[in-house]
Amino acid sequence: MNITILGAGAWGSALAIALAQRHNVLLWGRNEKMIAAASAQRENVIYLPGLHLPATLIVTADFAQAIDHVSPHANANDSLLIVASSVAGIRSLAEQLRDLPIPNIVWLCKGFEEQTRLLPHQIVRQVLGDAIPAGALSGPSFAQEVAHGMPCALAIATDHPALSERVVAAVHGGNIRVYSTDDMVGVEVGGAVKNIMAIATGIADGLNLGLNARAALITRGLAEITRLGIALGGRSETFMGLSGVGDLILTCTGDLSRNRKVGLGLARGKSLADVVAELGHVAEGVRCAAAVRALAQERGVDMPITNAVAGVLFDGDAPAAMVELLLARTPREESA
Repeated sequence: MNITILGAGAWGSALAIALAQRHNVLLWGRNEKMIAAASAQRENVIYLPGLHLPATLIVTADFAQAIDHVSPHANANDSLLIVASSVAGIRSLAEQLRDLPIPNIVWLCKGFEEQTRLLPHQIVRQVLGDAIPAGALSGPSFAQEVAHGMPCALAIATDHPALSERVVAAVHGGNIRVYSTDDMVGVEVGGAVKNIMAIATGIADGLNLGLNARAALITRGLAEITRLGIALGGRSETFMGLSGVGDLILTCTGDLSRNRKVGLGLARGKSLADVVAELGHVAEGVRCAAAVRALAQERGVDMPITNAVAGVLFDGDAPAAMVELLLARTPREESA
């Protein structure tokens, strides 16, 4: 299968490494200097240092070449276009793709667009319309582990059965399992809001509050994710799956989690600006928190952990005050 991956960050590069073992994969990035170095050295030094890019993997900064790789004359019936940008970049990429001969589009990003509070599938539909088969590939997956060939499981969310089958054919195999669903809202809400919960658990861990506190935050965080997801049209069972509880557990407990690192840094007294600068990568939970807080207020959804995290990130609240605020909440039924 011909596969183009637009976005040569950590996740795009990791998936390209994994899929190049079985398919004709092209990895595109907009940073010409970085891409030239990666192509020559067969290593993405910035995002995946120490990991070899297969000789069969095409690495290019030529956008026309990337689209031509999956265009109709390149056998669109056996082609897949994957966007591996951040949520902040998906709109501009979709605009570049408008009116081009693309067979389909699948994205890897997780979050809400800051200004519009739209999910990725809403952005794509707004720009490209409904005619192009589209879907979200999500689930608990650290890029470094995927690049190393370690096992993981993902979910493809789309309302196009043929695209679902194509993604499964392309990605499922080796150490990667792919499951299918048509609940795009549920999958995307789970993937977005879990990053906020990871910041919260990072703060708790950084304050040395213990494993009990971490478990409580993850559990109540799942309740928040589910409430918002259902309010936006998702299905409750989705949040008990890979893109819900699975991604939540990984991001809240894994040492490779960028969002958890944000919480750890804040708990240790660092400023948000310093924490983000030290990461050197996008931490979607920071961008997502303000949008989710506003959306929850607009929809009347109770999200105390999200509100507390947003208070630390944007309102100057101290991390310890966030914990006190959550502990001081009135008792209620667990299902509430």
